Amino acid sequence: MELTPSFVLLLQDFLPVFTAPTFQTFVQVVTGWLLSHRHRYITEVIFAGGNLDNGHWCRFHRFFSHAAWSPDGLAVCLAKLVFRVFALGGTVLWAVDDTLCRKRGLTLYGAGMHHDPLISSRAKPLVSWGHDWVVLCLLIVHPFWAPTKVFALPIVTRLYRNRQGLTKGKKSKTKACRTKAKPDPNHRTRPQLAIELMALVAAWFPHDDLVVSGDSAYGGRSVLSHLPGNVHLISQVHPKGALYAPAPPRLPKAKGPPRKKGARLPGLAEWAADTNQPWTELAFDQFGLHAVLQVKTQQALYYKAGGQRLLTIVLTRDRDGQRPDHRFYCTKLDWSPRQILAAYACRWAIECTFENSKQYLGLEDPANRLPQAVRRTAPMALVLYTLVVVWFHVSGHLFLSFPRRPWYRHKQEPSFADLLTTLRRVSYEEQTAQLQTDGYRLQTWITQLTELLSRTG
Repeated sequence: MELTPSFVLLLQDFLPVFTAPTFQTFVQVVTGWLLSHRHRYITEVIFAGGNLDNGHWCRFHRFFSHAAWSPDGLAVCLAKLVFRVFALGGTVLWAVDDTLCRKRGLTLYGAGMHHDPLISSRAKPLVSWGHDWVVLCLLIVHPFWAPTKVFALPIVTRLYRNRQGLTKGKKSKTKACRTKAKPDPNHRTRPQLAIELMALVAAWFPHDDLVVSGDSAYGGRSVLSHLPGNVHLISQVHPKGALYAPAPPRLPKAKGPPRKKGARLPGLAEWAADTNQPWTELAFDQFGLHAVLQVKTQQALYYKAGGQRLLTIVLTRDRDGQRPDHRFYCTKLDWSPRQILAAYACRWAIECTFENSKQYLGLEDPANRLPQAVRRTAPMALVLYTLVVVWFHVSGHLFLSFPRRPWYRHKQEPSFADLLTTLRRVSYEEQTAQLQTDGYRLQTWITQLTELLSRTG
């Protein structure tokens, strides 16, 4: 089984990351991963790629657990490929968030109990056992083949390890010396991992302005106070967060250290009720936001999180009352409220990316146990998500055709499922066209294809 040459050509950008034999295994892993219709276990990837008799199967397992290649090296090549294909530069939108991959087994490296948003409610938060990945995505807003959609392309990831992930299996099992494992001095929280990812990308593109949007979990001091020089942040102010006016100028004969902040400003409810500053109405009809919002704007200090850094604060109120009042902040002071809210709304694409990666690319499927394999295998699904979108932008859109659905004739723009379907269909069609003159190879290939398409579990 082979992918279309137009897709394989994109993989040549990753040659510097691998040795020659490892790159060949990489291409075979990518092929099997994208063509598989089942769980992305390594054994299934071997079968779907047609590599059952292509060397020993251990080399596919060792590709993730022992081979000499760097995930960050793969990420920098991926980022530069995306920048080149989409002709990005200047001000680039990014999004950061984390996602839970549910797992089974207590001996999995880095697994722990994490908040599970799919089974939780506002009244009762619940947790699940698994891996928690912090992901930094590049936002592609309104590509020409989907002019109303936004795609979040995963670039670089980090595995978050909480207390269970750090200490599971490290406590002494004897009653004589039952002591807790020492805390890991290198432990980092999710926001700290997000800053690590931002610093990494900022070093790759030092001449571009990177505008990162994140939810309230990535809007506190551990992120806002440690942003790299060319990175800006859009996030939310805590509902009870205090805002302050900038520090007044120091008087000539004043004693003591200069003031760091001015007077405290009204809170969320008081600011919303203030009649001295009227509301301004903004209508949004875009990906992630379809509403008419009333807004108020001011520049202030979110001192507890950002210290003396001046921020643009935007207070929003849904005219129809379907959303609660929120305060957003942006470190880019020359942006208008419409730009800030529109950019933050695009962050929803990262949630779509997580769902599609789990549903269509098996982000939760790999059953690796060792540290190196865990850090490499699951992120491969996110890398392939990005590569599928890049391929479709380069050449795949020329082969797009929607299936005939009499009950759904108005579809105009492809989803990620359509992108992946197009890649598979083009790959299948090119192989059948090449095999029509060779009866034995054609029969062998059709037999394997029939087996692939008929497997359901």
